[in-house]
Amino acid sequence: MSLLAGAAGGSEDVIPGPIPARVTGVIDGDTIVVRARIWLGQDVETRVRLAGADAPELNGGCEEERRLARRARDFVQALAAGGRVVLSHITYGKYAGRVVARVRVPGGEDFSEALIAAGLARPYGGGRRRSWCPE
Repeated sequence: MSLLAGAAGGSEDVIPGPIPARVTGVIDGDTIVVRARIWLGQDVETRVRLAGADAPELNGGCEEERRLARRARDFVQALAAGGRVVLSHITYGKYAGRVVARVRVPGGEDFSEALIAAGLARPYGGGRRRSWCPE
């Protein structure tokens, strides 16, 4: 079950948040797994794609991309070390049943902005992703 439930499951569905959650896993530099309480006694676990950022892929096309991807994943693990995060602007993702959301530590740093500032992600608003491999 994902954080979003609607009859149509359309992309127009948005949960503005804030939704407190606990990080249960880090998939890569721009995808985490969270458990969130959405109702009394009702928790859901879902994958969350970090909105606004494109991180390199762990199975990328060159060693440089894979190296950066490991650094991005480790960076996100460090940000999530406290376990608690806050999700906002939650929408349906296109792939793998995940959602897309802004993720930040309570009262603090936005994961996407921190990744971009560290040079471990690029701003991303959709569309085709650029290669991380040197030309």
